[in-house]
Amino acid sequence: MKRSILHEPAFVLHRYDWSESSLILEVFTRHHGRIALVAKGAKRPSSNFRPVLLPLQPLQVGFGGDAEIRTLKAAEWVGGHVMPTGEALLSGYYLNELLIRLLARDDPHPSLFDAYGGVVEVLATARAESAQAAVQAAALRAFELLLLREVGLLPVLDAQTLTLAPLQPGARYALVAEAGLRESVDREPALAGALWAALQAALGDSAPFTATLRAIAELPPGASAALRSQLRSLLNYHCGVASLRTRQLMRELQDL
Repeated sequence: MKRSILHEPAFVLHRYDWSESSLILEVFTRHHGRIALVAKGAKRPSSNFRPVLLPLQPLQVGFGGDAEIRTLKAAEWVGGHVMPTGEALLSGYYLNELLIRLLARDDPHPSLFDAYGGVVEVLATARAESAQAAVQAAALRAFELLLLREVGLLPVLDAQTLTLAPLQPGARYALVAEAGLRESVDREPALAGALWAALQAALGDSAPFTATLRAIAELPPGASAALRSQLRSLLNYHCGVASLRTRQLMRELQDL
């Protein structure tokens, strides 16, 4: 049976040319997860869709159909912030690439959708000041943790994965793809047990994105870089790539 959905909160993750006048959209919705939509006539100058179907913009969409690719019926910008620019824009594309690679189609994640909206807002209000850049980086790490947890790829962070032994507050532990959380060896990136436990508590908060963002922002010097390195390795492993395309693009632009 064909089903029509109206007024669904959504973000466009990616768009592909489908014909001379239409687009295929990868869309992240709050109640239906990641879905594919065809936007017929969206490339025509007179189309109402043309100025609306932009990435990193909060939308309400209507769609229908029973095929794998459903038909976009309506799209409206709900306002709130403008599109991020510069490095913040590339960071937003990085988030979109993660969602496309790690989320199955038609699998709802309402809390993850809310976290995505939160980090996009942080990116859209980013400034050049170092303090704001630190907040932006913390928001990315918070979203990475929440995404890994939502798709079942993040172990519990207050115990060693293989033995379930509790973490010692002063000991150092590394998060690795094939073994989870374990005692660190040599000089590999790692965090103290107390810091991992604080992150686990934040993830369990009633407002997990805000709590995790705060916990990461409070990490001591050096710990943020260690967390970023470990999460990047874990994400690359589960995405099946040595480096995500958006990360590679960011490095190339920095080299220029």
